[in-house]
Parts: sequence; structure tokens; C-alpha cells
Amino acid sequence: MNTLKSLSLETQTIETANPISSEIMQNTKNKIGMIPNMYGLMANNPALLDAYGSAYNTFRENSGFTPPEQEIVFLSVAYENNCEYCMAAHSFVGDKMTNVPTNVTDAIRSNTEIGDPKFRALSFFTRAMTSKRGDPSQEDIDNFLAAGYTENHILGVITGIGVKTMSNYFNHVFDTPVDAAFKGRTWVKA
Repeated sequence: MNTLKSLSLETQTIETANPISSEIMQNTKNKIGMIPNMYGLMANNPALLDAYGSAYNTFRENSGFTPPEQEIVFLSVAYENNCEYCMAAHSFVGDKMTNVPTNVTDAIRSNTEIGDPKFRALSFFTRAMTSKRGDPSQEDIDNFLAAGYTENHILGVITGIGVKTMSNYFNHVFDTPVDAAFKGRTWVKA
């Protein structure tokens, strides 16, 4: 990450954040047992934290992907956007919460081939959509659909990219420190 920035947001807590951010942080703590550093920093602007949280939650609930597939989308976007924080966080979530096979997570992290053909197609399409700024080739689309996904899944990928772009950009600008819980999955793009 770029360490030349001179920005310094104050990390908010449930007690210090505005009411909207405080409620989101409390709900997050209730759900996962912690408040990630990113949330404490995003809480400085309730529009950002609320938009991120709402988009994240609806992606999880309504994207049409299984929890491991959702994590593959998030990891693939974070890889393309070179977000060290999100790669660590979503590798941890994949390992502990959404049951992504470690070999799949590690393949995304190391930019090597994913063994499972459907997961490989999902990661490839997500990365193509991210790197091509939403303008995939017909071949990218055809390969994704041939793997068993649908046009509705393309919409889900677009949603996942939107969610992760918010967090990736935020983490780049504010150099969000990786939480202690995620340190075992710290990542630096080769």
C-alpha cells in the first residue's frame, strides 16, 4: 500500500460513533463477535458505512451464490484491486465462516489455477469484470455461462464488485490496519 498519505481518521467505537454508525457497529459485533478496523474507520461517514453494510448484506442474502462462491467473488475482486486488508479479511472469513476450500483461497491469493472448474470460472469472470471495468469480452461471458452460471449470476458478480470496490478503495486511501484476527492470512500481492 501507499504509505505516503497523511490522512488520519479517528477510529470510532460504538460509544463515539454517530447513531447510524453505532447501530451498524453494534449489529456487526453481535453477529461476528468483533468490529473490524475497517468498520471503525468507515464509521466516520455513516453514508459509507451504511451503504457498504447494506450492499454487503444484500449480496450475502440475495446474490444467488453459495457462501463459498460469495467469498470467491470478494477475494477475486480484492486480488484485482490489490487490497491487502480485504484479502486478509476474506481469506479468514473463507477459512472460518464460509467454508471455502483452503486450496481455492490460496490459489486466488497466489494467482494460480483453481482446481474446481466452476470455482475457477467464477473467479476468472469476476477478475475479468473487475480488470476490464465491467466490459467483459463475449468469450468471458460464454465461458462463465458454460460453467453452469446464468445471466442472473452476472448481476450477482456486478453486485459483489460494487461492494468490494467500496471497501477496497477505502482501504487504499486510509491504509486500514489488518485486524489481529486476520493477521494469519496477511497478504501482499507478488
